[in-house]
Amino acid sequence: MQKISIIGLGWIGLPLAKILREKGHQVSGSTTTAEKANLLLKEGIHTIQFSLDPYPSGVGFQQLFQSETLVINIPPRSRYDGGEKYLEQLKFLKDLLSSSAIKKVVYVSSTGVYPGENKESAYTENDAMNLENTGNPNLWKAEKYLQENLSQKLSIIRFGGLLGDDRIPGKYFSGKENVTGHTGVNFIYRLDAARLIAYVIENELWGETINGVAPKHPRRKEIYEKNARELGIAPPLSYAPEKENDQRIISGEKILEMGFDFLYPDPLDFPYSSPNH
Repeated sequence: MQKISIIGLGWIGLPLAKILREKGHQVSGSTTTAEKANLLLKEGIHTIQFSLDPYPSGVGFQQLFQSETLVINIPPRSRYDGGEKYLEQLKFLKDLLSSSAIKKVVYVSSTGVYPGENKESAYTENDAMNLENTGNPNLWKAEKYLQENLSQKLSIIRFGGLLGDDRIPGKYFSGKENVTGHTGVNFIYRLDAARLIAYVIENELWGETINGVAPKHPRRKEIYEKNARELGIAPPLSYAPEKENDQRIISGEKILEMGFDFLYPDPLDFPYSSPNH
């Protein structure tokens, strides 16, 4: 049994908290508003109001830093804007960590950190990046900052598109024209994302950078059309012409080699809730 804190009990953080609790761990988490905190408390999750703006504030938030393991699940607001504020938030977080009981940290990042350019082979965790070629300068700086400044053991998980349940890819392109449909996706099902964070913690996979991406990469058009058939939403009106060498695939092989089993390795099989509910 570990004491684990999750900063950011959002769309991934909440199912993660439930998974860890079911496995017998003592879990605390944070959200930025008192209303959300009260809702989560009703779900049985020990929730603390905590925000970094960029200074830390909240009620009793020091409890979050009395755990053994911390999950940082607070992404920057955009790729390019507000980067300095986000780094300031992380610096204050680092200061809190340096005088805390925390020994291990998971940082939730995104595959958006990889270059935006297409390439024939898949991007892997071994691809070198810098400020010039990264697709998300704010995330790249954040990863570097934590790697260079945290004294704790650190692992970084770069998630692809987080989908499933009420996040339906076909809904976002329903009735649209000139939609890109021929490129492969880099998606992961919501529950698999939460399970992957838990897997890293429980298997002590520290000092790692891991892509959180389902191993199969079906074409976007296949997914949009399947969503339309099964969920009763209108498909895109038209698709953009196919281009050659237009793939940007992120490899999900490393975590498979580490023994992780996906519930949904193929994004064509992700379960969704009805879009009308």
